[in-house]
Amino acid sequence: MAEFTTGEAVALELPVARVPTRAAAFVLDLILQIVLGVLLLTLVMLVTRGDDSSPWFATLILVSLVTVLVGYPVFWETALRGATPGKLALGLRVVRADGGPVDFRHALTRGLTGAIVDFWMLGLFGLIAVASSMCSPGARRVGDVLAGTVVVHIRQQLFLPALAIPPAWLTGWSAGLDLTGLSEDLALAVRQYLTRIDSLTPGAQHEIGQALVTAVCARIRAAVPSGYPPVQILGSVLAERQRRSLPAGPLPPMIYAPAPISVVRSY
Repeated sequence: MAEFTTGEAVALELPVARVPTRAAAFVLDLILQIVLGVLLLTLVMLVTRGDDSSPWFATLILVSLVTVLVGYPVFWETALRGATPGKLALGLRVVRADGGPVDFRHALTRGLTGAIVDFWMLGLFGLIAVASSMCSPGARRVGDVLAGTVVVHIRQQLFLPALAIPPAWLTGWSAGLDLTGLSEDLALAVRQYLTRIDSLTPGAQHEIGQALVTAVCARIRAAVPSGYPPVQILGSVLAERQRRSLPAGPLPPMIYAPAPISVVRSY
């Protein structure tokens, strides 16, 4: 079991998928990839009429190969929020290091690394993936390390967590931010600060908060808004980042504090 702390301070304990289960899911996906490859090869032969001297032949073969080895896992893990047909059959899902759902960026990183390093070009037909998974406490292959993901064993769908509420006086500021420079590691540090702030002394709250505000604003290239405590600035940034990561569709419920709102609960 591995414990994940989400950005909403929800602790999740999920069993990490180990090599045997992941290998079984890989074999199921490999069978489907072979079927897809055969179909694409047939299509190429029909289009080029089997003329391997045609410039289109080599191009279409290369496109087909990339589609099978990279496009297949990237498409499914993006469409199914971290799963492929093989993973679904075995009850596996790829999640972020904080337990959240993956997106196209994570899937693309895993797909490219899988094709180049973990399995095919340099991976010795999966030997690198097996070795790195067995040496990692979270059974992470190279693609998982680079993408910041973990494969877990879970039969039920991961529900979207409740949304945090940013302070109203900073929503306009945070809505215009470019958050692409905010890394997963720095965002996780902000989450941990916000969720554990009650256990810190006032001096530590201010010192750590100011350091995080400076680091965050430097990464997103934004001026630090003056006159606001660090907890509100960081909470506003985190809430906006969370809002943008939600998929299209009905929003999950908002978090409302039953007690009088403090500065910690105001984000």
